[in-house]
Amino acid sequence: MTEHTFYMDLALQNAQAMKGQTDPNPLVGSVIVNDNRIVGIGTHLKAGEPHAEIHAIRMAGEQAKGGTIYVTLEPCSHYGRTGPCAVAIKGAGIKKVVIATLDPNPLVAGNGVKILEEAGMEVIIGVREEEARQMNEVFNKFIVEKKPFITLKAGTTLDGKIATHTMDSKWITSAASRQDVHRLRHENMAILVGVNTVIEDDPELTARIPNGRHPLRIILDSTLRIPLDSKVVTDKLADTWIFTSQQADSEKEQTLINKGIKVFRTSSSRVDVKEVVSILGEQLVSSVLIEGGGSVHASFLEQHLIDKVVLYFAPKLIGGKAAPTFLEGTGFEKMADAVDLTHTEIIKIGQDFKFIGYPQYSKGEKK
Repeated sequence: MTEHTFYMDLALQNAQAMKGQTDPNPLVGSVIVNDNRIVGIGTHLKAGEPHAEIHAIRMAGEQAKGGTIYVTLEPCSHYGRTGPCAVAIKGAGIKKVVIATLDPNPLVAGNGVKILEEAGMEVIIGVREEEARQMNEVFNKFIVEKKPFITLKAGTTLDGKIATHTMDSKWITSAASRQDVHRLRHENMAILVGVNTVIEDDPELTARIPNGRHPLRIILDSTLRIPLDSKVVTDKLADTWIFTSQQADSEKEQTLINKGIKVFRTSSSRVDVKEVVSILGEQLVSSVLIEGGGSVHASFLEQHLIDKVVLYFAPKLIGGKAAPTFLEGTGFEKMADAVDLTHTEIIKIGQDFKFIGYPQYSKGEKK
């Protein structure tokens, strides 16, 4: 391990610890080193608050002069809710800047590096670049496409079932896996399910971990069948948005609105998931965790809207043609049309197996 990777790893660790707090902003960590001593450490804590570099510079004070700053993302160059970090680094008297990856934000995109180099600082780019990109997979998509990064999550048996044929589903996966799911909920801005999940399970859709934040709850409900006494309507633990269609009952819509629920009508006779994704992007929702049933999962996958798949496999077999699976719908006609998953990873959690993969839509662009 080189000196640069050692300090960049520390900056990455600090940034990663803030996952679930900064969106729609990126995760960023920074370390300032002078005379082989760490004199400043900072991380971005929340959108609208000072960036990681500013926290590190404030901690270092006069000791920043002549030092090296390590930062996981290119310092910003524009004025937003905070001032440009590239200018602050220049003003602190820092001599060398080590950057993990450039910022895909069109407002930055190399301009931060340009400011630093024009000020006479040595700039090194690409230290732990892949790790930094992976950490900010949500931001990297949202800032460019203005659409949320979408993760499909399911807990399933080895034969792909999410319940028995009698719809009994408690519990397929272990307590350890379910705890990991709550962490996933905390890390995402929103959680999405279909109305059938609400009707059958009456879930809270919250993140039950210490100091965890509850995600925005999104329900797809073409005809507003959602029970008015369901927890997502009455418990006030988190905001609930319902996406419905033009055929929804106006009176029930108004009743839901009176209860504090936000209702969006898509333009067709059934909820259009592509339109849902576009609206969520307009509402600055940068990440969505889908925990719906097999039909909801299929509707997003068939439209090439899923960015990441997380499956928790329990070493159990249920069987039964009528037992629901985590992916239903019509399905693809040919194996050649099947969606490949790349950059796969398997992690053991207790007796379960957590699978992570990224859909590769090589047969066509996302719709």
